[in-house]
Amino acid sequence: MRAPTRRRFLTLACGAGTAALGACAAAPSTPTGNADVAAALAPADLLLLGEQHDDPQHQERHRAVVQALAAQGRLAALALEMAEQGASTAGLPRAADAATVRAALRWDEAGWPWAAYGPAILAAVAQGVPVLGANLPRGGMRAAMADTALDATLDPAALAAQRDAIRAGHCDLLPAGQLAPMARIQLARDRAMAATLVQAAVPGRTVVLLAGAGHVDTQLGVPRHLPPGLQVRTVRWPASGRAPAVDHCAGLRERFGRPAS
Repeated sequence: MRAPTRRRFLTLACGAGTAALGACAAAPSTPTGNADVAAALAPADLLLLGEQHDDPQHQERHRAVVQALAAQGRLAALALEMAEQGASTAGLPRAADAATVRAALRWDEAGWPWAAYGPAILAAVAQGVPVLGANLPRGGMRAAMADTALDATLDPAALAAQRDAIRAGHCDLLPAGQLAPMARIQLARDRAMAATLVQAAVPGRTVVLLAGAGHVDTQLGVPRHLPPGLQVRTVRWPASGRAPAVDHCAGLRERFGRPAS
């Protein structure tokens, strides 16, 4: 099982005390080093960068890609899983400081450490490129959980795979009855990100999305909710040696009194 991301654990922790609270797509490439950052810079309408949230090398690559595209005048916008739809730096001066940018994005430091994502964001702002919140607003999660119409946005096999990913991503700790509602939140998030990307698209330039690897999965994630006709590149960075070797599931099972499977 792939280790769940930091964000998935935060969703599970929040959910423990509530009702359950959390195109023309290219095949994903898996760069193996900084030299492969250049491969991510090939022309595209949308560039989806999928990361392991607790791998600092992934965030360094974000910054490198954003800086390169912005310096070439090719970056139309930077969209973030790490901020909610409606939050934007549009209109801020290029010299805006970190505090001003964080306020504009309504940044949630508890969920997303600014030190990890700030360099890429500030690199975009410094070049006059808007940074956009792309994630489903937290206030929309309960409605998404109950929206059975979201189940039809994936074919049955993909929907089953999405629910299985939710189960594995929550260390097999979610009750079976919560898998479908939690999968709907994931689908609603993917749809929100896709809508943000489409709205920000500019012919001849690239909109970049920074998100967890699951969100950019070409079979289950954001690419499934994009309209045809857009050139989409998806990059899922491989784990680096600098990612923390932590068994998050062991700690959560201990916390919730569940034995290891």
